[in-house]
Amino acid sequence: MTLALIDIGSGNLHSVENALRAAGAADVLVTADPDAVRGAERIVLPGVGAFGACAAALRGTHGLVDAIEDAVLREARPFLGICVGMQLMADIGEEHGAHRGLGWLPGRVRRLAPGDADARVPHMGWNDVTPLGEHPLLARGEAYFLHSYAYDGAELLATTDHGGPVAAAIGRDNLLGVQFHPEKSQRYGLALLARFLEWRP
Repeated sequence: MTLALIDIGSGNLHSVENALRAAGAADVLVTADPDAVRGAERIVLPGVGAFGACAAALRGTHGLVDAIEDAVLREARPFLGICVGMQLMADIGEEHGAHRGLGWLPGRVRRLAPGDADARVPHMGWNDVTPLGEHPLLARGEAYFLHSYAYDGAELLATTDHGGPVAAAIGRDNLLGVQFHPEKSQRYGLALLARFLEWRP
């Protein structure tokens, strides 16, 4: 099984690669090559930093977005977006202006506005993941978060609490995005990645 780990210059790329291998992935291809992405059986899009910069980097490689959408939307191959990679699944990101996302899931990525004065921004550290229903990849547990913006839309699969409910996972069909970092979430994160490697949506 070939897994394409999309290289958009994200700072957490190699830690995600190492976590995927630790979870059981034998053939991880770190790539921005459209042909390699089209041929992959699973796609992972990590992202760290500002939404607009990550969106620009994704679109900056000719044919890459088309290749990802061929594999994910038309061929229905399993897709995992991590942190900003999850946020890019939305229509718009509002970090430093309005930036166009991939538009796979309706919604916007807005700055966190906790209702509790003790809940600081960025949301950083370990927090609960609470699934909103049954999903083959998501389990109740604790994961590591680091973000100042979060998805605001209807396609919620799990939440966390940071001065109010915050999107922890989104998706539908063969798409899953997680706001937390599986590669930093120790046993919980590795278990999620292992389930993703076996997922047959």
